[in-house]
Amino acid sequence: MSDVQQRIAELVQSNEILLFMKGSASFPMCGFSGRAIQILKACGVDPKTVKTVNVLDDAEIRQGIKEFSNWPTIPQLYVKGEFIGGSDIMMEMYESGELQQVLTQTA
Repeated sequence: MSDVQQRIAELVQSNEILLFMKGSASFPMCGFSGRAIQILKACGVDPKTVKTVNVLDDAEIRQGIKEFSNWPTIPQLYVKGEFIGGSDIMMEMYESGELQQVLTQTA
C-alpha cells in the first residue's frame, strides 16, 4: 500500500464521519461539496463534528481517494470506515431516509 493510500486508510478508520471534499464545511469550494454538507445538516449532523479533508490542498490525496474508493468524483462520504458515496448517492439515501439511519448509528 502506498503512503497516500495508508494516509487515507488511517483517516477513514479514525473518524466516525469523514468527508473528502473541495474546500471546508464552512467554505465549500464546489457545488457538490456544498450540497454534501447541506445534506449532512439536513440529517441533523453538526458540520463541526464532521472531519473534512480538503482535496484541493493535497494533490496526492485528491487522486489517491479516487483509487482508494474506486469512485471517480469528489466529494466522498465515509461513515464508520464505510464508503457511502458522493453527493448524488447521499441525496438519494437522504430522500429514502437511509442516510439518516446510517448517520444515527454513529451517535
